[in-house]
Amino acid sequence: MGSETFLEVILAILLPPVGVFLRYGCGVEFWIDLLLTMLGYIPGIIYAVYVLVG
Repeated sequence: MGSETFLEVILAILLPPVGVFLRYGCGVEFWIDLLLTMLGYIPGIIYAVYVLVG
């Protein structure tokens, strides 16, 4: 895991949609993460980390 990915994961834990936005822009991943974060903060974090690391 490079330093860029590490910073993205830290940002994804603090603000999940922003972390995904930096990697994918306004793609499908961002909108799914935004929806999950609005429904519950923890699902948004889990999805953001899954998308960024996986």
